[in-house]
Amino acid sequence: MMISPLHRYLSEMLENLRPMTSGTVNPVTEVATNPDVNKVGITITTVNGHQYSSGDSDQKFAIQSIAKVFAYGLALDDLGPTEVGKKVDVEPSGDPFNEISLQRGSGRPANPMINAGAIATVGLIKGKGGTDRLSRISRHMELASEGSPGELEINRTVYHAENIGGHRNRALAWLLRSFEIIDSDPEPVVQDYFLECSTDVTTENLSMMAATLANKGVNPVTGREVFSEETTRQVLGVMMTCGMYDAAGNWMIDIGLPAKSGVDGGIMLVVPGQIGIGVY
Repeated sequence: MMISPLHRYLSEMLENLRPMTSGTVNPVTEVATNPDVNKVGITITTVNGHQYSSGDSDQKFAIQSIAKVFAYGLALDDLGPTEVGKKVDVEPSGDPFNEISLQRGSGRPANPMINAGAIATVGLIKGKGGTDRLSRISRHMELASEGSPGELEINRTVYHAENIGGHRNRALAWLLRSFEIIDSDPEPVVQDYFLECSTDVTTENLSMMAATLANKGVNPVTGREVFSEETTRQVLGVMMTCGMYDAAGNWMIDIGLPAKSGVDGGIMLVVPGQIGIGVY
């Protein structure tokens, strides 16, 4: 069996990266799943649906903040950018992901990629056609990942840990309620936010989800539209400027691609029109 040059390249690259040990494990993740810090994987998916992987590409981990991308896309498709923009701005915050970054007067979060903006975004999504909000968000992530191995499932252990330790996110939700950015009881909104972030994925799943965004919102294997082309364009723009939080500027200089990180170790990158990349 011939090994493609791309497989060989990915394998060599991962072997060079394996000795790197900087960084720390997210405390919630450490308590919930005690992850093996030696695991590393990468998958590339083309807009034709071909996948190339190396390393621990079948290792499951919680999607965490990468879910924010898909909730934002769903809110945009539901309500349009003007209505969503009244509640959540699209400006880089220059702050860490959990900063209390609300605009003076309006209480509007800086963007949908920081926690305050992501919680506000979940609050904008309503049930439809007998399907509740969380099921709709989960369904869109599943549609984007279809064609990659395995199904997406919520990791209840991670959710339980997030729920127990989620005081700051609850505080953000109540602040948003005080400004009427969230117009209902904040607790169900926070619960759905914790649950979407606790969805287990692999780099193969993430890469297919990224390739769907690279392919103008259409899953490259199934051909199903997950998001409209206009929504996908806005999602990628916000990923570009806000997806890496307070490191967004350096990320743009060094990498220059729309991306979203998650505290469980995942990064999703999009090369528009060409490929999607999932890294763990």
